[in-house]
Amino acid sequence: QVDLVESGGGSVQSGGLLRLSCTAPGNTDGLAYLYYMAWFCQSAGKEREGVAADENGNATYVNSVKGRFTIAKDNSKNTLYLQMNNLKPEDTATYYCAADPAADNDPLNAGRYTYWGQGTQVTVSV
Repeated sequence: QVDLVESGGGSVQSGGLLRLSCTAPGNTDGLAYLYYMAWFCQSAGKEREGVAADENGNATYVNSVKGRFTIAKDNSKNTLYLQMNNLKPEDTATYYCAADPAADNDPLNAGRYTYWGQGTQVTVSV
């Protein structure tokens, strides 16, 4: 079992930026063997949606965040980041970090990830 912990959420105005972080503080190997990681978001009344995935260094993004969000994994710091620029009110959601050691051909599918964090809230106001 790997417990993931997200941080960095908050409230910003439209056009603002946030950087989310995800770590595994209780895991002896950190994120070392979690080769496939992703960020998901979920807002009230909606299904959890894939935002960005990092597959061993290869990034995949949902169309709505392309050019605004960047996913990056820093193995030296055992941290997964999501840099969120030019935030919009529709980005408001709880953001979750997910991870899995195994490969899959659908990186933005929530069902393929074994480990999840508890989420961090992002609120963007007009």
